[in-house]
Amino acid sequence: MTVFDFFYLILLACIFLCLYRIGRGPSVPDRIVAVDILGVVIVGFCGVLSIDTGQDFYMIVGISWALVGFIASLALAKHLEGKSFDE
Repeated sequence: MTVFDFFYLILLACIFLCLYRIGRGPSVPDRIVAVDILGVVIVGFCGVLSIDTGQDFYMIVGISWALVGFIASLALAKHLEGKSFDE
C-alpha cells in the first residue's frame, strides 16, 4: 500500500460522509455545506491523482471545479437570503 492509496482511501471516506450528510441533513443549509465540502474533496482527489499520475489534466479539472464550486456557493447563499442575483 502506497501513500497515494492511503490518501485515496481517506478521500473516499470523506466522500461517503459528505453523501451521508447530503442525504440525511437536518436542514437545507447543512446539505448545501455538505455539497460544498464534497466539491473541495473532489478538488483534493484531483490534486492527488495529478501528483500520482504526473499528468496536468487532473489539476486543470480540479482548478476548474474549484472555480465553479465557489460561484455556485455564492449563488446558493444569495438564493437562501432571498435576494436576486443582481443585488
